[in-house]
Amino acid sequence: MGHTTAHTQASPDAQATEHEQQRFDAIIAADQRIEPRDWMPEQYRSSLIRQISQHAHSEIIGMQPEANWISRAPSLKRKAILIAKVQDEAGHGLYLYSAAQTLGITREEMTQKLIDGKARYSSIFNYHTPTWADIGAIGWLVDGAAICNQVPLCRASYGPYGRAMVRICKEESFHQRQGFEILYELAHGTAEQKQLAQDAVDRWYWPSLMMFGPSDDASPNSARSMAWKIKRFSNDELRQRFVGMCVPQFEALGLECPDKDLRFDEATGTWISGPLDWDEFRAVLDGRGPANTERLEHRRTAHEDGAWVREAAAEYARKQRRGERVAA
Repeated sequence: MGHTTAHTQASPDAQATEHEQQRFDAIIAADQRIEPRDWMPEQYRSSLIRQISQHAHSEIIGMQPEANWISRAPSLKRKAILIAKVQDEAGHGLYLYSAAQTLGITREEMTQKLIDGKARYSSIFNYHTPTWADIGAIGWLVDGAAICNQVPLCRASYGPYGRAMVRICKEESFHQRQGFEILYELAHGTAEQKQLAQDAVDRWYWPSLMMFGPSDDASPNSARSMAWKIKRFSNDELRQRFVGMCVPQFEALGLECPDKDLRFDEATGTWISGPLDWDEFRAVLDGRGPANTERLEHRRTAHEDGAWVREAAAEYARKQRRGERVAA
């Protein structure tokens, strides 16, 4: 009879995977980029699909609260600017869906998960926009928070994601300026207009801080994403940075910060915010926000109503591939 050895040789597949893992780790350590054809751990791939698809869904759902005001914007100029902004957000969604597709998931799969309620998007878009001032608050606070969160993503370790973020961040910076300008005009208008601006900021300030996600000790994905250099800063670091950016802008606007517990820490040279309502955050994430049902139903209806367009486009492409004549 043969005898068993103390050490079992690894299979060729296992050796290959170990080699690829070492190469992957070396790329991450060198602060270089992983590209679609490179080997990557399955957890890295699935984490990217989750993050990028959620980001894409957020851009698409985020069109709704602002598109609602296109026909009611106070001037033709404002209408044109808002149309351009909503179009930008649609483009951002497409860039991000395309980046996610390089990881082996289809756009149809991602869309279906969204309309089935199985995929998340940013909780911020589950709030209503009752006045024109809310459009300014979204631009200044929501897009401002997005920029703070997304600029570090331009250096994400996954190439297609990082490159998509470069253009997205450039366009988001215009959106933030547009929102600030809307609020500035209102805050320096009549007493009633200033109150509209203050009320809108009061509504959107805290939800904007929650955009960065749960606190670090309650975030299940943050540490791993940072280790893989998908993210560069923790949720709490980004949130604190955003608060510090807002303080001088509140002063420039002539509006009051809703956080009455906000204080400056002399030791660290940073602004420290008061406690956030994490119960509200979890409720909105769980589908119990002011507009969760409305947002998903609108997206579901739009998807169903657009089925004939997708079918026509697919048939057109099929005929072109076959060299058939396509009617003008």
